[in-house]
Amino acid sequence: MVKLIKFALSAVLLVPFSLGAQTQPDLSAILARLDRLERENKALTDEVHHLRSKIEPASDGQNVPEAVPTTVPATPGDNLEQKVEIQGQRIDEQAQTKVEASQKFPLRITGMALFNSFMDSHQSAGAQYPVTASAPGAGQAGATFRQTIIGLDFRGPQTFAGGTVRGSVYMDFSAGAANQAVRMRTASLELDWKNRSIMAGIEKPIFNPREPSSLAQVAVSPFTGAGNLWLWLPQIRVQQDFHFTSSTGLRAQMGVIQTREVGPYPGENFNGTVESTRPGLEGRFEFFHNLDDERRIEIAPGFHTSTTHAGGQSITSQLVSTDWFFNPVRRVEFTGAFYAGQNVAPLGEGYQQGYGIYGRHSHAVGSIGGWGQVTIHMLPRLDFHFFTGQQDDTNADLDAGRIGKNLLFGGNLYYHLAPNVILAWETTQLRTSYIGQGIRINNHYDLALAYFF
Repeated sequence: MVKLIKFALSAVLLVPFSLGAQTQPDLSAILARLDRLERENKALTDEVHHLRSKIEPASDGQNVPEAVPTTVPATPGDNLEQKVEIQGQRIDEQAQTKVEASQKFPLRITGMALFNSFMDSHQSAGAQYPVTASAPGAGQAGATFRQTIIGLDFRGPQTFAGGTVRGSVYMDFSAGAANQAVRMRTASLELDWKNRSIMAGIEKPIFNPREPSSLAQVAVSPFTGAGNLWLWLPQIRVQQDFHFTSSTGLRAQMGVIQTREVGPYPGENFNGTVESTRPGLEGRFEFFHNLDDERRIEIAPGFHTSTTHAGGQSITSQLVSTDWFFNPVRRVEFTGAFYAGQNVAPLGEGYQQGYGIYGRHSHAVGSIGGWGQVTIHMLPRLDFHFFTGQQDDTNADLDAGRIGKNLLFGGNLYYHLAPNVILAWETTQLRTSYIGQGIRINNHYDLALAYFF
């Protein structure tokens, strides 16, 4: 009996040592797993903060989306619930499949798969979406995926003074003779602080950032040649935010851009050379005021100045601009832009009419233009956009047969089959006035299906 008691006591005393020996490796594995889960949770938290920073500007009236700049039609007052739902889906996808850069920073694949079926009348000159109406010819109809956009979006670590680094690259398939080769659209590297940012990249002109809403004209910006100066230009810009009150402020942008120069308008006997690129100075100053949580007003004057060198002569390019956004009620928005100046061709007018050269004499072509859009959020899944725009060049600066005015008007509807799937129908008419030759008209019809990812 005594031996049995001693054996039992020995067994009881040995149990803790035995358990400690068995659970130490298990405990290490558990701690390692908890550490890994904590790192993954932090990465997901950073992604949520990143996505939330994209939702909040879009909900307060900003019209330049981060995910697909200058491409995806995102109006400032899009339904917030739909945006939250889309971002929620993306967070779930991130939790399942992560894409990581070589430097271990989150890298997001984004963009838009876009299918277009289209039809033009008899003055399209064979283009899918002509920027000017041309001489009568055969009409055309077709379908394409070439306006699909693929992008990479990343957000890096914190840098000096508490700033963060982010960047993006976006491409489509609208280059090459067959319009199916990959080309770069926009790209940017940006350092962000609380009220200041510095950006270097290829983007729209600083003084004209807004875009009409269209899934029909994506290979170039909507209203190219009809009031939207759009060329994606290399640039470096600085942005500073000023907050006067909790609901009122100023966003100031200044920068240097690289223009894309073209020769004088056709018809002249010009044998000289043109400097293909030139520096320019641009600025934009956006005043904003939040009327309440759902209504906002923005108005932004801007300017551009540069000099074209052609044939040993200097031709000035100078423009002033104003763009705006206003939603007086939650379901209605007014957006647009206006410009006036001379020699607008280096910024993307759509046709070569910036200046003329006659021997030793040169002159810049004056131009006034702009566009406006009314957006109606009819139903949670249905939006209507009605728009018009034109470019009106000074006839006295041009020869007979050149374009005096280019006017486009029409509308489209977006139906959200899902938060990130849009079915769109667009109808527009383009009216191009030729000096001394009358007006030519092209009608365009487009059915689009877009999947945003």
